[in-house]
This record gives sequence, C-alpha cells and structure tokens, in this order.
Amino acid sequence: MKKLLLSLSILFPLFASAQENQVLTADIDLPTVVERIMDRRDSLKNDSYQIRKIKSHVNLEFAGSANAYFTEGQFDQASFKMNRVRLEIYGRLHDQLSYHFRQSFNKYSNPYSVDNMSSSIEYAYIKWHHGSGKFDLLAGKHYLAIAGYEGYVNGLLVREFSDFNNNVEIYQAGVMGVWKMHDDHHLMFQVTNNRNSSDSEMYLYGLPDGIEPTKFPLLGTVNWNGWFADKSLHLMYSASAGQLAKGKNIYYLMCGNIYEKGPVLAYLDVLYSRSAIDSQQRITTLQGQGRGKLPMTAQNTQYLTFIANIDYRFSPKWNAYLKGVYETASVYESNGIFQKGRYITSWNAQACIEWFPFTEDKGFKVFGHFLYKGYKLADNALALGAYMPHSQRVSLGIQYIIPVL
Repeated sequence: MKKLLLSLSILFPLFASAQENQVLTADIDLPTVVERIMDRRDSLKNDSYQIRKIKSHVNLEFAGSANAYFTEGQFDQASFKMNRVRLEIYGRLHDQLSYHFRQSFNKYSNPYSVDNMSSSIEYAYIKWHHGSGKFDLLAGKHYLAIAGYEGYVNGLLVREFSDFNNNVEIYQAGVMGVWKMHDDHHLMFQVTNNRNSSDSEMYLYGLPDGIEPTKFPLLGTVNWNGWFADKSLHLMYSASAGQLAKGKNIYYLMCGNIYEKGPVLAYLDVLYSRSAIDSQQRITTLQGQGRGKLPMTAQNTQYLTFIANIDYRFSPKWNAYLKGVYETASVYESNGIFQKGRYITSWNAQACIEWFPFTEDKGFKVFGHFLYKGYKLADNALALGAYMPHSQRVSLGIQYIIPVL
C-alpha cells in the first residue's frame, strides 16, 4: 500500500533528508549474514528458483563519502562524512498483513511532542492487504503520499535533494488507503499529521502575533498513479490540504513524470506549495542581524520547484546521471516586514558517475559526485539582510546495503 490521503581528489556524497518510499536491498539471492553464519540457506529450493521461508528481512544501510567544500569557488574544507546509517526491518505476518520499521542513526533521537515518537524513526507502520488485491490500508508512521519522483524514491538514490524536499517533514503518523482500480491506475487517500512537533518547535520564531494554534494539525492528500506505454511511462499527481493554525491553511500541488526503459531513467518533477504560515521557513530564515527589529515568522509564502534528471546505465557496472533543479520562493500577500514578491531564485546542477564493482551484488557501489548550488536574492530578501553565497561540493563515496536476515 504505497502512497497517499516531498581539492578535487575527495570522494562524492549522498544526502537524503527528505522522503523515501522504495525498499532497497542487495540482491535477494545473496545469502544474508545469518545464513552465512549458519553456512546454509534457509529456503526451499528447486532446479531454477529459491523461496525464503523467512518472512522478515533486516537490512543495514551504509553510505559514506569524502568531500571537498567550496564557497564562491574558494576552498573551505575537506572532510569525511557518514551520509547514511540506517536499520530497516520489514516483512509479512501472513498474506494479508505486513509491516515496516526503519530507523536512521543520522538524526536526533529526541521525541516529537505531537506523534510521541523519536525523530530518528522514519517508518513504523502495519499494512493490511485485502484478499481481492484491490485495496490496502496502512496505519502508523509512514511517508506523505505527495507526488514527485525525487521525494518518492529511496533517498539512497538521491545525492542532493531540492531545497523544497529538504524542508518538508515527509515522515508523519496517520492512515492511508490505496484503491487499485486497475493494474495501471492506483488512487490513494491519506490523512496524517502535518507536523511532528509543536508550533514553538516547528517555527523558529513561533506563531505570528494574534494567530491561534489549530486543534486539527492534519493534512489530507489524494494521489493518483498511472502507468502507460507498457509501464515505461509513470505519472504521479497529488493534491494536499491541511491546517497549520486557526484559519491558516497549507496546500500542495505536485506531479512526477517518469520514463524508465532499458538503460534510461528520466524524470521531471513539478512541486508547488502555498502556505499561510511559512512552514518551510526558507523565507523566515532570510532575516539578518542588526536590523533593529525582532525577527518574526513569515506568512503567505509560496514555493515552486522544477527538477529534471536523466540516468543512463551505459554498462552493467557503470551508471551516470545529470540533474538540474530550479526553485523560487515568494510572498503572495504582504505581511509585517515581508513585502509581496519574489525573495529567492535558486538552482543546482549535479553530475554523478556510479560504479558497481560486483554486478551480482546490487547493494554495493562507489560513486563520484559534483554539486553546484547558486542563489539570486531579490531586493525583498536583501532588505532583510539576507546573504546566500554560491557553493560547490566534490565528493567520492561508497554505498553498501547489507542483508542481515
């Protein structure tokens, strides 16, 4: 039940603070650590096929890199970084009931005040599958069913997220239903919390003066997925609405357009949010020091993002991709010190090459990655004392998924 109800000799990294839906594993036919220790495969076998008796799977995910950082073309520092260390447990209790738990060791473990769950826990849900195969029901902490390939795909496949996806809390507690109208058309309905923490924790400068907290901090989402051209073309579109404070709402309109056939994977995402309070905080945090005024949370903000990516697997052991992101941040109605108009235009360009030294083990790869991020601040942002320099990063890293059980 899958979505619904966002110096040059140093090694390339992996960033993934946004959303991840897919499960990535090493080749399922490789023996797990437990099986290796037992020196046997706990599976049924025949001449051509193997089926595990074990219904649960436990994976450890590692991704690390060495990085060189630059600001405005000037070298800043070189350092090593563990981009990802994660534990994932998933499986089936029986044919109609499955579960998924995932914890990241790269996040703080403080409990959130709204969902009463550690911020390091990304998944903690159970899923019921109707016997007809036409309907699934999911409950617990899971991903928001907002569309867009970058947000939907497992973050291990994304070296650098867009600013949009980096500033959406993608893991929320709630419920989701998936109606499989047809093999090629799925409709999803989801209701979740729209935040994990309290207003004082979510907004750097708290709620704006005179605004009352909401009694229903919820987000409703409708998501459609369709597959065409022998499933090589995948379209995903979603609309979401929720309440941030009393009388103050947030809306998302998102779409992902994915083409995948043979060695080519290409996608174009268009992401838009309109929020009566600056939930992404990207305009709010533009306020500089020394303005002689107390900082405040911006209102009436909107963010628009375009993401284009093309992957080409030019060899069984080699993959390369180019990616570009264009984003804008604006205020659609003046409030306080925030005047109507655009504040930020930003873009990033990425180039990456990936090497799979062991083609039989899809969980291990070495990658090299280059990132350029640029910003143009409008007069509205400069009036707030904002400063956002261009930056670059060169990285070289490894990724390894270990099937423990």
